[in-house]
Amino acid sequence: MDLITILEKTVSPDKAELEAAQSYLEQAAQQNLPEFLKGLSEVLKHGGNSPVARMAAGLQLKNNLTSKDAAVKLQYQQRWLSFAEDVRAYVKANVLATLGTETTRPSSAAQCVAYIGGIEIAHAQWVDVIGVMTANITNPTSTEMMKEATLEAIGYLCQEIEPDHLATQSNEILTAIVHGMKKEEPSNHVKLAATTALLNSLEFTKANFEKDSERHFIMQVVCEATQSDDTPVKVAALQCLVKIMSLYYQFMEHYMGPALFAITMEAMKSDVDEVALQGIEFWSNVCDEEVDLAIEASEAADQGRPPEHTSRFYAKGALQYLVPILLEKLTKQEEYDDDEEWNPCKAAGVCLMLMATCCEDDIVHHVLPFVQEHIKNADWRFRDAAIMAFGSILEGPDPAQLRPIAEKAVPALIELLRDASVVVRDTTAWTVSRVCELLPDAVVTEEYLNPLLRALVDGLGAEPRVAANVCWAFSSLAEAAYESADAASDDAEPTTYALSAYFEPIVQKLLETTDRTDGQQSNLRSAAYEALMEMVKNSPKDCYVTVQKTIMIIMERLNKVLSLEAHIHSQSDRSQYIDIQSLLCASLQSLLRKVAPEDAPKISDMVMTALLQMFNSSGGKSGGMQEDALMAVATLAEVLGDGFLKYMEAFKPFLAVGLKNHAEHQVCLAAVGLVGDVCRALGARVLPFCDEIMTLLLENLGDEHVHRAVKPQILSVFGDVALAIGPEFRKYVDVVLGTLQQASRAQVDKSDYDMVDYLNELREGCLEAYTGIVQGLKGDGEPAGADVQLVQPHVVHMVNFVESIANDPDHSDGNVAAAAGLIGDLCSVFSVAMVPLVDKESIAALLTTGRRSKTNKTKTLAMWATKEIRKLKSETAA
Repeated sequence: MDLITILEKTVSPDKAELEAAQSYLEQAAQQNLPEFLKGLSEVLKHGGNSPVARMAAGLQLKNNLTSKDAAVKLQYQQRWLSFAEDVRAYVKANVLATLGTETTRPSSAAQCVAYIGGIEIAHAQWVDVIGVMTANITNPTSTEMMKEATLEAIGYLCQEIEPDHLATQSNEILTAIVHGMKKEEPSNHVKLAATTALLNSLEFTKANFEKDSERHFIMQVVCEATQSDDTPVKVAALQCLVKIMSLYYQFMEHYMGPALFAITMEAMKSDVDEVALQGIEFWSNVCDEEVDLAIEASEAADQGRPPEHTSRFYAKGALQYLVPILLEKLTKQEEYDDDEEWNPCKAAGVCLMLMATCCEDDIVHHVLPFVQEHIKNADWRFRDAAIMAFGSILEGPDPAQLRPIAEKAVPALIELLRDASVVVRDTTAWTVSRVCELLPDAVVTEEYLNPLLRALVDGLGAEPRVAANVCWAFSSLAEAAYESADAASDDAEPTTYALSAYFEPIVQKLLETTDRTDGQQSNLRSAAYEALMEMVKNSPKDCYVTVQKTIMIIMERLNKVLSLEAHIHSQSDRSQYIDIQSLLCASLQSLLRKVAPEDAPKISDMVMTALLQMFNSSGGKSGGMQEDALMAVATLAEVLGDGFLKYMEAFKPFLAVGLKNHAEHQVCLAAVGLVGDVCRALGARVLPFCDEIMTLLLENLGDEHVHRAVKPQILSVFGDVALAIGPEFRKYVDVVLGTLQQASRAQVDKSDYDMVDYLNELREGCLEAYTGIVQGLKGDGEPAGADVQLVQPHVVHMVNFVESIANDPDHSDGNVAAAAGLIGDLCSVFSVAMVPLVDKESIAALLTTGRRSKTNKTKTLAMWATKEIRKLKSETAA
């Protein structure tokens, strides 16, 4: 009785009662959790208890089985499995018996069944639960509540568990789901639970979709459900179609003409937002799939093989029907729109962009007439829709075809930047930023540049949402003007460019914009700083004086912000303070990169003093700020070269703090990258700091709490250290080569694309480390120094490692480049002894791939390695 009373008090309006109840439940869980869970399952099961007590029991039970925190969730799962068999059986029997007996929705028991099932089925236990639930649904005597709650449990379970654990039971699960979705089912509650369960089960029903008869049946049931009068059921069925299109595109030809086209067109036209959104999402997904298939087709053509999957070009076929509906949806915008709220108008804009990417030139003549007809319409909604439509089709079609159209549109866009409607001004600013990014030749012209820049500078004073888009336009314009300027060579800085005359007033206005009191809105402050960074990064020689002035302004701001540290008390002020510090550090990086080598030492003391103060005051409290500050230090080291040495003693403790920051892996990653920069800047003079740095790097590699993204970078940095200190690296050789040998043997689950990418990064890190060590120990002179012989025992492993990469079809272009570089280096150091090791088919094939690469670096390294091998082979023959 006690437990029921306590559970009822968990919803008490009296704070004291509520806290006492919470405290009691926490103690009960700590004292004897298995008994507590049994008690909760009893309260949940008995229909005589109040609905409040039963719901609270279900919630307490669920909270002891799972957590949003992945580490805690795993801990709870292991804890559940450690309970005695009889305890678990008792709780399972009770929660399963509760299904269909609750009077409230959604079912609390359904969640408990799903979370226990998620733990146990993954360990090949409680496998009969699916059969019990299927019987609950197919039994003709089952009540509506029984079917609904059981289907909810199946839906939650499908969401909770890895798909492959349920694949063997997909037939039973589908039987239950389809039974609940049938049009003969009288209850919409049951239909909705079944349709939602189907949505969650689609990943592991692949085998069913591959069989014609089963697929036809599933598609029939889903298509019928899209015609339901009940909006939630209709929306859930349309969501199923959207997901089926992504997962099973290759099987959809049979259904597209007779059913899917009509169903989704009708959904798009609906006045019910949730329905229209799913119709639009369906075609957005079709475009996504077909863009991927086009990429696959071109890669297959490059490799002279047929593609695995081919496009059916549904989007191109449907263009003429879809575009008018999307354009009509664009005219349904809200005047006071909430940025966060997703609606059919925004979805239509995104869908139109995807259509343009997918259908390329074919879309232009479907959209242009609408733009021409409405761009000067008296109704702001139609003006806005016309501009939005124009901005949405700028990427995809041939730029040569779009450029004359964009040139004609520029005067109208300049005028519309001053439109009476803020929505129109906002969309125009966005469209102008797209024109600047995608068709810069249309605006960087004598005729239009001056009036456009005047309109944009005025736009920086507009509402935050408009000004933020204007900032992106400046970012794109700066890059376009820089790229089209005349420079003596590719990597030389041009003397002047199209924006030179306007550079100082634009920078001045952007600096004013970063200081706006409403800078928090629409991300305006960070957009203005981004634009400032792009202007600086893409500035020619004749703007250098303005760059110098801007450095002083940014330093002044940084010092001012640092002086405020003591006066900050509220959490919101602190987060704003940290954001501004991060933005100032990032701006400082861009500015430092432009500083002439002779000017760098004049400002470095001032810069480093501020950065050290920042590290000191943050005490490692804010990851984002620490990361930006570390990157600013890295840029300073790059600019100063070995002049950075004088700051190393003072900076070393903060570098160590960054390397030990395992909780925020971005900070740790920045610190590891900085070690490489410092090695490149200081060369052999980094030696006195190496013991401490190497110890921290090796500790991080062995620590399982360090985020995996950091580890490939650490391996690569070993190569930087070796290159910097040369033969002195011998004292670390044994431990580092042992570590590399272990890392180079790593294997991953090849069905997980993220893990394949990670493996490639890890391998690249190993290859870069080997290369750095070989080059560093070899020394500068010819012949190679004696220390390089320390590598000799590892050469066979290195070549085997390269061979394993060559034989892996998933290797990356970066792997090929790094492997070619290592092979070349080994050949130049160990000479003819390498011939029997490298004269192999797999290595020859890898180098052939490298020579055909579209990346210059890969091509150059592969050609060099091929030459080195040929040279050695001819020496051997001689």
